[in-house]
Amino acid sequence: MKVAVLSPVAWRTPPRHYGPWEQVASNIAEGLVKLGIDVTLFATGDSLTAGKLSSICDTGYEEDRSQDAKVLECLHISNLMERAGDFDIIHNNFDFLPLTYSGLIKTPVITTIHGFSSPRIIPVYKKYNSIGNYVSISNADRSAELTYLATVYNGLDVKNFEFNDNPDDYLLFFGRIHPDKGTTEAIEIAKKSKKKLLIAGIIQDENYFNEKIAPQLNPQIEYMGPAGPEKRSGLLGKALALLHPINFNEPFGMSVAEAMLCGTPVLAFNRGSMPELIKHGETGFLVAGVGEAVEAIEHLNTIERKSCRDWAVSQFSSDKMVNDYFKLYKQILNL
Repeated sequence: MKVAVLSPVAWRTPPRHYGPWEQVASNIAEGLVKLGIDVTLFATGDSLTAGKLSSICDTGYEEDRSQDAKVLECLHISNLMERAGDFDIIHNNFDFLPLTYSGLIKTPVITTIHGFSSPRIIPVYKKYNSIGNYVSISNADRSAELTYLATVYNGLDVKNFEFNDNPDDYLLFFGRIHPDKGTTEAIEIAKKSKKKLLIAGIIQDENYFNEKIAPQLNPQIEYMGPAGPEKRSGLLGKALALLHPINFNEPFGMSVAEAMLCGTPVLAFNRGSMPELIKHGETGFLVAGVGEAVEAIEHLNTIERKSCRDWAVSQFSSDKMVNDYFKLYKQILNL
């Protein structure tokens, strides 16, 4: 079987620090290679893969802002689609644009829907319902207007996340600095619980950071900057808990799975996919707001960190994800 894995070209695949879609595409590609599959990864030229790499740009448009994002996307997608006949199946991790080619090629396309940036993109997905082979990344993140083949949870390379049963006494916010992610709410939780808070992640909304976050930074509330793979496991594993006070219905939440793989429980606002990721009272707590989160911190000693690790390995490993996708490939190809 010859598989083409289409990754975005915003960041390198796998990303240096941020790029969840690129990370998942990388984990799929590398997992398939381990299964002995002939894989070509379509990504930026600086991407890393044990398979073959095909690219139309040296670096992603988020890392070299002199490039035009739309131009790169058009060149990138067409680079794969003009070679579609070379592959048995195409795994699209690049949202809705590649679907516009799917009726013009014979190679079947399976599309992982990594979330909806807006309801306005759904008409494109609807148009290709019959041939789209759509996969959701959580049961919570589904549109009633679309037909789905399955839900496959995002998977992570377990060996990259070291279990830690002896954490330090700090809370962690790990994610992009944006109102959706609830950075200010995390600060409020830390202050009210009188705990140290470390904040790690790219600044996606500079006004929000400058106006709401920066004025509150002090020895108790520290901003660490972006945390790449080399820092991630240590930061997550040493945390008493990950704070995930999201203000939107998040489709998945990679940092939630990453934290639990390190044995770190998660305190999350009960929205989106969080009830699928977190076992309330066993691997963390699902709360309704800041007050409940502060109360839950008092009960963190009831969580067994080994239970967090075991749950995350059973549900969110890259091996499980890749095996689930490989079964779907065979189903689509009638193998």
